[in-house]
Amino acid sequence: MPQRQVINASVSPKGSLETLSQREVQQLSEAGSGSIYTLFRQCALAILNTGAHIDNAKTILDAYKDFEVRIHQQDRGVRLELLNAPADAFVDGEMIASTREMLFSALRDIVYTENELDSQRIDLSNSQGITDYVFHLLRNARTLRPGVEPKIVVCWGGHSINTEEYKYTKKVGHELGLRSLDVCTGCGPGVMKGPMKGATISHAKQRITNGRYLGLTEPGIIAAEAPNPIVNELVILPDIEKRLEAFVRVGHGIIIFPGGAGTAEEFLYLLGILMHPDNRDLPFPVVLTGPKHAAPYLEQLHAFVGATLGEAAQQHYQIIIDDPAEVARQMTTGLKDVKQFRRERNDAFHFNWLLKIDEGFQRPFDPTHENMASLQLNHSLPPHELAANLRRAFSGIVAGNVKDKGIRLIEENGPYEIHGDPAIMKPLDELLKAFVAQHRMKLPGGAAYVPCYRVVQ
Repeated sequence: MPQRQVINASVSPKGSLETLSQREVQQLSEAGSGSIYTLFRQCALAILNTGAHIDNAKTILDAYKDFEVRIHQQDRGVRLELLNAPADAFVDGEMIASTREMLFSALRDIVYTENELDSQRIDLSNSQGITDYVFHLLRNARTLRPGVEPKIVVCWGGHSINTEEYKYTKKVGHELGLRSLDVCTGCGPGVMKGPMKGATISHAKQRITNGRYLGLTEPGIIAAEAPNPIVNELVILPDIEKRLEAFVRVGHGIIIFPGGAGTAEEFLYLLGILMHPDNRDLPFPVVLTGPKHAAPYLEQLHAFVGATLGEAAQQHYQIIIDDPAEVARQMTTGLKDVKQFRRERNDAFHFNWLLKIDEGFQRPFDPTHENMASLQLNHSLPPHELAANLRRAFSGIVAGNVKDKGIRLIEENGPYEIHGDPAIMKPLDELLKAFVAQHRMKLPGGAAYVPCYRVVQ
């Protein structure tokens, strides 16, 4: 990435940090200058790089080594001083409004929320405590809106997709918006942008002025995939597991588009949860979709699920090829079932408390070479536990592809090794090779992809 123009600036909050007590600002400043400063700086730099077609955190950090962000306390609140910031985030010396909002969302979620970990009300020692923490993070970000009927559709898929697939995601988003549905994605480029872009047009057609474009991310991802500027609610969860839980707790249905390792990780996480016996009768509409040329990809993913998790797992979703309107209709029908189910059980519309998530799906997975090599991938495990371990394998691949720590581990120690039953390793290897052949592992136009893993049969 070539060195670009930089600018120095001072910015004040816009969004959820506009009103803080002097004590809160002091805590914010102290925490922001401590051990988590590096994390906040990395995420702030990614946000200021919104629009850059780069998915390598190390590349962005190396290009702006002199970038600094300082948190200042003043009588009316908090102020950020930016030194050597990317000039593309400014117009005539003024920071773009969406960038400013997201910058202070990052400050809120990374710095302010970090302080809350010391609170006595936070207990991460058990599953319920972790769920309460996710709830607290979302409430602090003003994401939870009681009384609003189910209409948040989560869209998952790849950041590295071709033009035809991207246009298809916009068409689906357009159909969702025509039906007054809101869109939630991982907030980056590709599939994370397309549905939001489509929904903005249809919301305008329907004269919907309060459409929600919710982006849920985590520090390791946001540093590599800058938020797209359509996101009007950004939430940065502490790690991938809490981000995934936020998706399924806040979202009312999920659409999965073509993608790579990250999409497979999300899909396996979802299947592992829906296959839990306690969730047997819980309605949660899931649709796999893509344009006509993506049919082989969707069929291969469907076959992979059948080969590893069995036919029971395949019953938790439907596949719709090249029909955006039908995708939106099926999702609308599914959301009616969700609404009825929650009314009957007095469950909240804004947070899915009834969904059972095992603690194994909530504990952060550290993708070291040792942990990746020791994953149990065999059919002796219950299907939902096997899904959890397959999810961890794909999580490691994502880390090795785009996260700064993972990239550095691969540079130092070579590719991860993934071991398991041949009946699982063979379809896994075939799926990953297809991802590479279809350029689904990295953004197009860069250097040829070098696998960060080796499947050992």
